[in-house]
Amino acid sequence: MSKELAKTYDPKGIEDRLYKKWMDNGYFHAKVNPDKKPFTIVMPPPNVTGQLHMGHALDETMQDILIRFKRMQGYEALWQPGTDHAAIATEVKVIDKLKKEGIDKHDIGREEFLKHAWAWKEEYGGKIINQLKKLGASADWERERFTMDEGCSKAVQEVFIKLYEKGYIYKGSRIINWCPVCQTSISDAEVEHEDQDGFFWHINYPIVGEEGRFVEIATTRPETLLGDTAVAVNPEDERYKDLIGKMLKLPLTDREIPVIADEYVDKEFGTGCVKITPAHDPNDFEVGRRHNLEEINIMNDDATINELGGKYAGMDRYEARKAMVADLEEAFGVFFETLDITSFSTYSKGIEILEKLGVDMSK
Repeated sequence: MSKELAKTYDPKGIEDRLYKKWMDNGYFHAKVNPDKKPFTIVMPPPNVTGQLHMGHALDETMQDILIRFKRMQGYEALWQPGTDHAAIATEVKVIDKLKKEGIDKHDIGREEFLKHAWAWKEEYGGKIINQLKKLGASADWERERFTMDEGCSKAVQEVFIKLYEKGYIYKGSRIINWCPVCQTSISDAEVEHEDQDGFFWHINYPIVGEEGRFVEIATTRPETLLGDTAVAVNPEDERYKDLIGKMLKLPLTDREIPVIADEYVDKEFGTGCVKITPAHDPNDFEVGRRHNLEEINIMNDDATINELGGKYAGMDRYEARKAMVADLEEAFGVFFETLDITSFSTYSKGIEILEKLGVDMSK
């Protein structure tokens, strides 16, 4: 007797049953087969920071189409699945979860915190795998891995040692993303960029040997002045051609720094003079490399000013900024340029920001 098809599609009644059949029969499992040409896709492991989103669904579906197509072509096709521990991102998620439970990370110690981290991985790692299976992913689940698995760690260690022995790994100096709260580096993918209304502080750098003459620079971070190693101008800028190669007195310090010519400088932006702080700005870092400039890091890992900061040593960067602007104003005369205060989301918000920066709004 024929069975009438349902008028509406019921995924629960079909997909789970079919997927279980595929799994039970090992349809997705790949073996070493000398009679077939291998084809492999390593699944970019989703982070165990939550659940899959539409981007994952699109990417995994595209991989699934490719791997199924290669199987049908006769390849020994392996789709290697796994999940990623996503160190910093997962740590932040676990810390937030503990805070909601009234628990401070530092009160429970490392070992107890790791227990909470592994519990998070089991919950969300398992949820992600189930989501992938719901998508019908034809991955070889018998080979599922987690980036913290012992075998993976040993493989990474072995490759690292081999690369080191071949001379491919060395210690260098680079600009990185640094979190002063977690006190660790973070990847570009973990950085959330946010546009904010800002301020330009205009500062005069006296020209050595030419009393009364100076160059004017504008900066959004006056505290980094302590790490300046040059001032750059565009080589085609007629205003400053005679200054190239001369020395400037670096305000608030006993150092002198050169005026250099570099096409990085936009003649039309600001004053046309750019302070170069190779240790604290990625663009300045590249300029510094081209001109063999010293890299002076003036901050500790917690974003306080280090011992190179003289009287400002130990201050938080924003506290140091406020103190330095006051000292510059007294010694040299410095002013700041802001966007129209009405450009802030509210007038009161603009007032709040200005007062935090030490501007007396009562005048």
